[in-house]
Amino acid sequence: MRYEGSCHCGRVRFDVEVDLSSPITCNCSYCAQRGSILAFTPRGNFNLQSGEAELTSYRFNTNKIEHLFCRNCGMEAFAYGAMPDGTEMAAINLRCVDGIDLDALQPTMFDGRSR
Repeated sequence: MRYEGSCHCGRVRFDVEVDLSSPITCNCSYCAQRGSILAFTPRGNFNLQSGEAELTSYRFNTNKIEHLFCRNCGMEAFAYGAMPDGTEMAAINLRCVDGIDLDALQPTMFDGRSR
């Protein structure tokens, strides 16, 4: 299904085709503090509508995931990375997607802390 979303201030907007049936939460040092619920989709299913100039990035640990933030409000609505086979992916923070019933999601815990 196709959804729209944005950062908190609305300067960064996107639309994305993403499956909400298997979202995750993660307990790594970064995700545990951020508290997002993530769903993944091939990068071709993600479209940044506006705000590219507003984005700043952060990488840590293996530097494989580009966490992108709105430089105005600080919200990370999505990140870019790749699967082990090289497939480019977008990780969508479902808390930033319009009209989703977050209470209906059943995220699986990913043990990023042990990696």
